[in-house]
Amino acid sequence: MKIIIMDGSAANPGDLNWEPFEGLGEVTAYDITPVDKIVERAKGAKAVITNKTPFTEDILEQLPDLKYIGVLATGFNVVDLEACRRRGIIVTNVPEYGTFATAQMAVALLLELADKVGLHNADVKNGGWVRSEQFCYWLSPLTELCDKNIAVVGMGKIGTRVAIIAEALGMKVLPVPHTIKDPSKEFTFDEAIAKADVISLHCPLTKETQNLINKDVIARCKDGVFIINAARGPIVNEHDMAEALKSGKVAGFGCDVVSVEPMKEDNPLLTAPNTVITPHIAWAPLETRARLIKVAAGNLKGFINGKEGSEINQVN
Repeated sequence: MKIIIMDGSAANPGDLNWEPFEGLGEVTAYDITPVDKIVERAKGAKAVITNKTPFTEDILEQLPDLKYIGVLATGFNVVDLEACRRRGIIVTNVPEYGTFATAQMAVALLLELADKVGLHNADVKNGGWVRSEQFCYWLSPLTELCDKNIAVVGMGKIGTRVAIIAEALGMKVLPVPHTIKDPSKEFTFDEAIAKADVISLHCPLTKETQNLINKDVIARCKDGVFIINAARGPIVNEHDMAEALKSGKVAGFGCDVVSVEPMKEDNPLLTAPNTVITPHIAWAPLETRARLIKVAAGNLKGFINGKEGSEINQVN
C-alpha cells in the first residue's frame, strides 16, 4: 500500500519516527505540502495522512485511487466528509490523544495570568531582584485562585480534567453544560458566566460556538474575569476580547489558539494588554505526539484489516 504523509513536520519535526506506519506499506513523508502540490504528491496513494493539508471535493476528484484519509489530529474540518462518503473514502481522526496535555496547558495559562511567573522571571534575570531594597517585590497584582469560581465550558475529557485540577487548587467548578454525571451540578452557560471569576473554554467549534465569547457575553461577565481558550480560536471574537482587555472588563486572557493560524500581524490580541499567548502547543509534548502517531497508525492498520466505525475512530 502506498501511504503519503502530507504534512508530518508538525507532529514529527525530527524527534520521533514514522515506524508505526512503515510496517503497513510504502511510506513517503513530507514536512509540508502546499495546496498546489497535494494532487501531485497524493496521486496513486490508497492512504494519505494529513494534519492541516486540505482535502476538498475538487482535490478528491483528482485522486481516484484514494480509499483512506487519516487525520493526524482531533479536528477533521480540513476534509470534505460528504465528498469522501460519496466516494467511499474512510476518514479517521485521533480523538483523545491530547487530553492531559491540553488540560495542563489550560491550567498553565491560568496560572500565568494569576501568578505572572514569566513577567517576574524576566525582571529577575534583568537584575530587578538584585536592585531591590526589599527581600521581595511584585510588578503586577497577583491572584489566589482558591475559592474562585471557574466556569468550565465543555465537560468532555479535557474539560473534566481541567475541573479536577481546578478543584485541587481549591476552586469551585461551574460545569457547562451537560455531560457531568451529577445533574444537580450542571449550570447553563448564562448562569455560569455570570458567577465565574474564570472561564475556561473546552467546547468544539460549531456554528453555535463560533464567536461564543463576544462583547454581549463579556458584558454579562464579572468585572475582572480571567478567560482561557485552549479549544479553538474562533470561539472567541478577538476584536471584542481586545477591547475588553483594554477597558479592564477582562483582567486577563490566555490562549493557545487564535482565529487564523499562523497568527496574522494585525491580530488585535498582539497589542492587547494582559494577554498570554502560546502558538498552539498544547498538543506538542513529545509523549503526546508519540501517542498521536501510534493511534493514527493503529487506525490505518484497522482499516487495512477491514475494520470500520468506532474501532478505527471513523468520522464519516
